Amino acid sequence: MQKPVAPLLKTLVFTILVPGTMAGYVPWRLRQNAAIALTGAHDGAALAVIAIGIAIYLYTAFWGFALIGGGTPAPIAPTKILVVKGLHRFVRNPMYIGVGLVVGGQAWLSHSLPIAIYLACFGLAVHLFVVLYEEPTLRKQFGEEYERYRERVPRWMPRFRL
Repeated sequence: MQKPVAPLLKTLVFTILVPGTMAGYVPWRLRQNAAIALTGAHDGAALAVIAIGIAIYLYTAFWGFALIGGGTPAPIAPTKILVVKGLHRFVRNPMYIGVGLVVGGQAWLSHSLPIAIYLACFGLAVHLFVVLYEEPTLRKQFGEEYERYRERVPRWMPRFRL
């Protein structure tokens, strides 16, 4: 069995390179040097959205994929098992949701139309990647186990029952 250090380190490198670029560097560049002045409650709410997005990503990437799944979020080093615990009980793609919340929170915080447009493009690109690549790959890798999971858990929007 692989020691958990390797998947954790690989996940750290992936996180810096991919989500770090997509949710950090690109929105920062799109702000076009606009200053962010924290002036009201809505700024606190935007910061909370960003913090929640970061927490969702870190929890699912490091605990779910690296420690439980023995792999990484990167397609070149996938998990060894199908991760269905944690936030994956509610939606199949919580990491993408977390990254989207980080980008959306930045659009809100900086009142940036370019970042909002980027968020829409990011969302479309992620959806197409999930539908055209990830889901067929998981179907091949995990077969009936993935099919049962796919039928039970929604792709994007959790089903909360009261």
